[in-house]
Amino acid sequence: MKRLIIAALVAGVLPVSACTKDFDNSTVKEFDLERYLGVWYEVARYNHSFEKGMDNTMAQYILQDDGTVVVLNTGWKDGKFKVAEGKAKYKDPEGKPGGLRVSFFLFFYSDYNVMMVDENYQISLVGSKAEKYLWILSRTPVPDPDLLQMILEEAESRGYDTSKLIWVDQSRNIEALTD
Repeated sequence: MKRLIIAALVAGVLPVSACTKDFDNSTVKEFDLERYLGVWYEVARYNHSFEKGMDNTMAQYILQDDGTVVVLNTGWKDGKFKVAEGKAKYKDPEGKPGGLRVSFFLFFYSDYNVMMVDENYQISLVGSKAEKYLWILSRTPVPDPDLLQMILEEAESRGYDTSKLIWVDQSRNIEALTD
């Protein structure tokens, strides 16, 4: 009877572990927060409830005197301009340089992992502790194709499925820059 129970438990665990895909959400080894500050356009993201249906999305990071960062996320949904203000702080700047904690509600923080940023801080790959969150951010609404390809390859090498990315319409932001 014990063997039957153990066999049933093992049989129940194996399919779950066989389906679990490893992914690497580690942060960059070196990170310059001062260079990361400013405006980033959301080029692509995984689908999730808090940005569902939004386009022309941007994030702005503003350093405060106390070392925290104001995070302003903006975008359009159903023809209305939306703003979400949050705050970010370093979790472990020495041990995890690109690892921030971000909160948009009271004291509930989520991981914000800068997994890759190019040497000129023009494009960035951001994730979280959960595999279901992924963003590609760029300093311009339409990133350089070579940089975009580099970021996509990095995401794939880390185990992310880039076919699940939603490509963000940035037409309003492009138009605003050309006016």
